[in-house]
Amino acid sequence: MLLRMSNLFLRTLREDPADAEVPSHKLLVRAGYVRRAAPGVYSWLPLGKIVLENVSRVVREEMNAMGGQEVLLPALLPKEYYEVTGRWEEYGDTLFRLKDRKGGDYLLGPTHEELFTLLVKGEYSSYKDFPVVLYQIQEKFRDEARPRAGILRGREFHMKDSYSFDIDDEGLQESYDRHRAAYIRIFDRLGLEYVIVSATSGAMGGSASEEFLAVAPTGEDTFVRSTGSGYAANVEAVRVPVPEASDPGAVPEARVHHTPGTATIHTLVDFLNGADLGRDFTEADTLKNVLVKTRVPGSDDWELLAIGLPGDREVDFKRLEASLEPAEVAIVDEADFAANPFLVKGYIGPKALIDNKVRYLVDPRVATGTAWVTGADEADHHVIDLVAGRDFTPDGTIDVAEVRDGDPSPDGQGTLYTARGIEIGHIFQLGRKYADAFQVDALGPDGKPRRITMGSYGIGVSRAVAAIIEQSHDDKGIVWPREVAPADVHVVGTGKGNEVEEALRIGGELEARGLRVLVDDRKAAPGVKFNDAELLGIPTTVIVGRGLKEGLVELRDRASGERSDVAVEEIVDRTVAACGS
Repeated sequence: MLLRMSNLFLRTLREDPADAEVPSHKLLVRAGYVRRAAPGVYSWLPLGKIVLENVSRVVREEMNAMGGQEVLLPALLPKEYYEVTGRWEEYGDTLFRLKDRKGGDYLLGPTHEELFTLLVKGEYSSYKDFPVVLYQIQEKFRDEARPRAGILRGREFHMKDSYSFDIDDEGLQESYDRHRAAYIRIFDRLGLEYVIVSATSGAMGGSASEEFLAVAPTGEDTFVRSTGSGYAANVEAVRVPVPEASDPGAVPEARVHHTPGTATIHTLVDFLNGADLGRDFTEADTLKNVLVKTRVPGSDDWELLAIGLPGDREVDFKRLEASLEPAEVAIVDEADFAANPFLVKGYIGPKALIDNKVRYLVDPRVATGTAWVTGADEADHHVIDLVAGRDFTPDGTIDVAEVRDGDPSPDGQGTLYTARGIEIGHIFQLGRKYADAFQVDALGPDGKPRRITMGSYGIGVSRAVAAIIEQSHDDKGIVWPREVAPADVHVVGTGKGNEVEEALRIGGELEARGLRVLVDDRKAAPGVKFNDAELLGIPTTVIVGRGLKEGLVELRDRASGERSDVAVEEIVDRTVAACGS
């Protein structure tokens, strides 16, 4: 049926919503595609629902083509499944938890590994049943502490999650590769500019993990690329090249110096370079010891954790959280210092940490044989030439320092540069984490039970809608790729004569030729109609206006801005050709 704006449930806005920060949020609301229902919760209006369904259709077509079978599982899930895998506690405050009238615990599903695993366990038991790929497109729920950016970071969102089940690791790799190829086809069809980066698995578990990031300055994810190779990774997954161990004996004996008023790295370096010590010092020569505290899910007890890293670096808190997940991480406060008087603020060194059994992890650059200037655990005192492996031995390494432009690439080729992106897809090789938890076995060809292995693959369907707009808009509105646009053609009738009737006639003929058509047949000023056409962002526009008296209508391309006058008797053929049909 022909979409007519005169009866379409649509109101456009001239002003940006007050709480909108990014282009997709502003434009989706202004163009009447979505409306805010609560913080992080949005209603999809008719045109928005069409766009959402178009993205879902692309996803569904490619998932079916690669052998996936669609199911639909409940969003309301019992607690016990997530207790078995430990994720009831691991997810922490991000889970929406609720009780039924009998006191039973439930959650609103953020992902469905547990239920898919149990589903396959209940149905399949032989190697002949595998491989199998099941998927769904469904609402997911996460209790974001700070929902922002409209549908980019919401509490309720649409997601495609699929799961592969294989009898061996070779099968898992094949399923993973097929998903990866399908994702490339999906995001190509959606017209997105994206990168595939190495990533961390987080609370999902598993081994190999890659993210698909839509390149956008408004993205929340930082990723890196190499100037000398194809290396790319989410900043959380970057691993610093570890320097070779050097001979600790080549460094003079460590000695403590009185360094008054040097509680910061900057003041320390200034002092050292003015102390006539026979050499120059930089911030990279100092060892900064940063204190945080952690606690495991379900525990009320916090544990101190010290992180040693070169003084010219800061701890990247997102990298830290990813490294310690599922543990919760917080910055220490004054009460923590008061409860641990061996911590001398500004002068903390490895000795007091190790002597007092504070877990001490260091940056990979703090390798055996490297010498440092660091705190001497006494106010106004530092120790010079404290050597790792000779004068102190940390409990291990942790790669959480900030990654900077110009850092060497982990693959040894070129240097890194950073960019921002929006996560639109994530693929995991889960392995046997969930199969072990639920004891999912299948009889192999030899008649012996084999533990199945799994993969998990997500696409943010609603997030992809926002990502498309972040990449495809201008100062007038949205510029939709044709694959996902709510219509192929926007026919606008202006004037006081028979322009609207002619617009409806042209729209009907275009629809009969297989195009999706929106006709603006409202009683509104031409300027309002033109502004709305640009705001809505439909790829092709036909303007039926003053030129109709001379037998002409205007054909516009939203992306290029190209305009041409076309004879009214040719407009249907020209428009069909412009739409590639």
